Amino acid sequence: MLSKMSWDYFGFSRIIRNTENQSPASALNNAADISVIVAYFVVVLAVGVWAMVRTNRSTVGGFFLAGRSMVWWPIGASLFASNIGSVHFVGIAGTAAAAGIAICGFEWNALVLMVILGWLFVPIYIKAGVVTMPEYLKKRFGGQRIRIYLSVLSLLLYAFTKISADMFSGAIFIQLALGLNIYVAVIALLAITALYTVTGGLAAVMYTDTLQTIIMLIGSFILMGFAFNEVGGYENMMDRYMTSVPLITGNISAECYQPREDAFHLFRDPINGDLPWPALIFGLTVQTIWYWCTDQVIVQRCLSAKNLSHVKAGCILCGYLKLLPMFLMVFPGMISRILYPDVVACVDPEECQKYCGSSVACTNIAYPKLVMDLMPNGLRGLMLAVMLASLMSSLTSIFNSASTLFTMDIYTKVRSRAKERELMIAGRVFIVFLIGVSIAWIPVVQSAQSGQLFDYIQSIISYLAPPISAVFLLAIFCKRVNEAGAFYGLIVGLIVGLTRMITEFAYGTGNCVSPSDCPAIICGVHYLYFGLILFTITCIVIVGVSLITKPIDDKHLHRLCWSLRDSTEERVDLEQDDWVNDEEDEKKMEEPEEEPGFCKKAVMCFCGLEKTKAPKMTEEEKAEMKRKLTDTTEEPLWRNVVNANAIILLAVAVFFHGYFG
Repeated sequence: MLSKMSWDYFGFSRIIRNTENQSPASALNNAADISVIVAYFVVVLAVGVWAMVRTNRSTVGGFFLAGRSMVWWPIGASLFASNIGSVHFVGIAGTAAAAGIAICGFEWNALVLMVILGWLFVPIYIKAGVVTMPEYLKKRFGGQRIRIYLSVLSLLLYAFTKISADMFSGAIFIQLALGLNIYVAVIALLAITALYTVTGGLAAVMYTDTLQTIIMLIGSFILMGFAFNEVGGYENMMDRYMTSVPLITGNISAECYQPREDAFHLFRDPINGDLPWPALIFGLTVQTIWYWCTDQVIVQRCLSAKNLSHVKAGCILCGYLKLLPMFLMVFPGMISRILYPDVVACVDPEECQKYCGSSVACTNIAYPKLVMDLMPNGLRGLMLAVMLASLMSSLTSIFNSASTLFTMDIYTKVRSRAKERELMIAGRVFIVFLIGVSIAWIPVVQSAQSGQLFDYIQSIISYLAPPISAVFLLAIFCKRVNEAGAFYGLIVGLIVGLTRMITEFAYGTGNCVSPSDCPAIICGVHYLYFGLILFTITCIVIVGVSLITKPIDDKHLHRLCWSLRDSTEERVDLEQDDWVNDEEDEKKMEEPEEEPGFCKKAVMCFCGLEKTKAPKMTEEEKAEMKRKLTDTTEEPLWRNVVNANAIILLAVAVFFHGYFG
């Protein structure tokens, strides 16, 4: 009785039948938890304000690329924090509770991709002198249609996968902890998150990301310790997981609630497995090339580096950190199923609706429930701060990069003579619009992919991202590919991908209890296999169309593709830049203007929109600055250090895949 009372005091009851009678609002109603959360927000805002003051936020380079002054450790931490959002804590732990450790293949795939990013892709982007990924394709192929297409598609992917899923997963946790309505929780989170994203630029985002990473690691390591202690160690976890089934199953088939026999294997049957091993290796790599090597959110952090060695070191740090989700998210998710099988592994729709508000499944609450039940006062507040940290770091990164895409690739098409200040305002306003679209999409996220949030995200990416991966790979490594081939490849890929996605959502993804009626010829292929097929189709179209149309002359491709990466010849751009920073603005700056009032001056200073009289640069100084921004030379010592670490990281990746395979 004493034990039961103490656990009731610390959070939800561990006795599952009493869970629905507990008041979630009381979970964090104590001074220790509230103090930790308040302290967290104070520290994060202090770091954000420090970063805002420290950098020049009134220019495109300062706001979007942190003045290209970042060193390796905030780059690596920001890459990790941008990727590991609350959707990982909720989604990966939930999928692990449902199906075992195979989901960690998504995380460990990144170990190889980080090396590909730092050693193959980023050097080309730096030499090209670009700020956004669509801008690179414009330089490589010419024309406007590919640049606009990619910008719009990237923004849609952000809204429908990253932002909406992150907000939903963060809200699940806050809903459990505070008893708030899910939309109230989302809006409260976004108000805080947008504050330093809108005002601070990339530098504020990256420095706060570094702090968030530290908080995430400390909190999740503590929870992992509590979880393994509760279950009795790794061996006990393996035994008990295989017998963790809910009491109420009704007339539902045993395969819907029994743990998978291959739950502790990374590589699964190539035909019948829930994550077939060829799909996990090849199909997953196709879509992660888009995410890790061509997506604005990730690449923008690398482009902010002081030099290429800092880029590579940041990628290596992120790679090492990506080893941790197996221990910090996957195993705790499985332990949650062991401790609370009736809730986390519920299979009866009525029971699931009662426990988590979803009739599909309740695996998404595996990690939040573990936090609420196992952590004592104070530490539970720390874990809420961890979830907020993971959510906010991911959202701020996406907001900043989405703002960059919209401003530099879409808005400058409409306003080619816009002043820098106008671009800064347009980018900030667009963030607010993007938030609204993402909130409206949350109901779809709630019900998709049998309630397994991480699978929902990966499936959407498999339907839309492979054509982008194909275009970037061929643009960099196949000089013969031209604009017509790239464009028609993207269009064909989009049509095929949307056919699968729209059909699947029209019929519903279904679940084990209520399978979908979607035709097997469309939905019967695993989404990772489908992504691989889509990638192949796109490559065939791109190469085929390129071979029957006129090639691009080498004079337009110097330092834009791998075979010409070290060329020193002058490149003739296929098209001039859309946006011109008109020098007339400088002349106007010199004209006497009415001194703004104190309130207006304070607001402008806070938002980084204060007018500054920058010294006018000579042509020689401009040329030297351009040379530095496109320079990829490295000191031999540091080049050898990062190369050695890359080899070690790849060896570790092979070992972990072999050990858990």
